[in-house]
Amino acid sequence: MAAPATASARPAPSAQRWPGAGWAVLWALAWLLVLVPGAGWSGLAKAQGVPADSGLSSYTLGAGDVISIRVLGEEEFTKQEIRLTDAGTIFYPAVGEIRINGTTLGELERIITNGLRGRILVNPRVSVEINTYRPFFFTGMVKNPGSFPYQPGLTVRKAASLAGGFEERASLKKIFVIREGDRTQTPQRIELDAPVGPGDLVTVEESFF
Repeated sequence: MAAPATASARPAPSAQRWPGAGWAVLWALAWLLVLVPGAGWSGLAKAQGVPADSGLSSYTLGAGDVISIRVLGEEEFTKQEIRLTDAGTIFYPAVGEIRINGTTLGELERIITNGLRGRILVNPRVSVEINTYRPFFFTGMVKNPGSFPYQPGLTVRKAASLAGGFEERASLKKIFVIREGDRTQTPQRIELDAPVGPGDLVTVEESFF
């Protein structure tokens, strides 16, 4: 009678046993971003290793932002390019009025997911993305003062380049910002590498020396 097989008799794993396994893993990760609730814009940022202070995951929505809301496989719940107003709310089918101002993308995804789950859909897959950021404002000694769409990771130096660059007589030691949400509207002196947020007003004064 033949002896029973032992663990040592098992064939050694082969690198060719699962051809294309690497691609399968990549596809699985890609679908995970789509299918897992909350894995929209904010989830994608985490998957790509974007630091939390880059603005992608911590960005809070406000008047002037344009967003799109998608529910996988449910066109009736997909809303494209919604411009947020000073009212701070939107009406969403089957959920009702949602207060948006001050929420992050991930928080809004969870609000909509919880509103649809159970009563309307078994397991809704919600994704929220920003189409256009609300602007910041740059005045003073720059070549093209005005309003410009915010960008994640924006600094004074980058913001100035969007405004055409500094004028020759701009004082780089006299740059001030009034932060969005500052009820006192108090100008704060900042450096070139200081962050600029959505709704901020940056002013560069003239140098007289």
